[in-house]
Amino acid sequence: MYEVEVKVPADHEAVRRSLRELDARPLDHVVQRDTYYDAPDRDFAATDEALRLRRETTGDGGNATTRVTYKGPLVETESKTRRELETGVDDGETVDGILRALGYDPAATVEKERERFAVDDYVVTLDSVTNVGTYVEVEREVPESDVETAREGAFDVLRRLGLDPDDGVRTSYLGMLLNAQE
Repeated sequence: MYEVEVKVPADHEAVRRSLRELDARPLDHVVQRDTYYDAPDRDFAATDEALRLRRETTGDGGNATTRVTYKGPLVETESKTRRELETGVDDGETVDGILRALGYDPAATVEKERERFAVDDYVVTLDSVTNVGTYVEVEREVPESDVETAREGAFDVLRRLGLDPDDGVRTSYLGMLLNAQE
């Protein structure tokens, strides 16, 4: 599957008002701690790939899950569309230990608070990213053959939220964090 994602900087209060007007369905409120790893055999920054271990808790500090994700290179210039492979893991600390034993060293950790809503077939996420800022993402997973249609639909959702797709940012939160630290 391919994750079609568009992301823009945004004022969350204005977007929340638009979401109410669109009768968006609230999905959840979570806190995520994403650890990204460097590979021992290639430079993920050069290949535009990522390996991530995500620890997620519900906004009330309750339910916790951990997932491991591979993100492939971006496949187009107009959005953050890329191949994504992800699965849940029972023990995040053990997976971290396995990755480190294989030479995958932690590169950086991105922390964010997310509120997610459903609008049509899309997930709209209001992100507050530590040391990066506030953004809105509109995303949907589709087969490769549907990438263009899904991207145009995501642009339409942004417009309905009062946001401009031309303000789109293709840099990952990891990239933004690393750039801010330089």
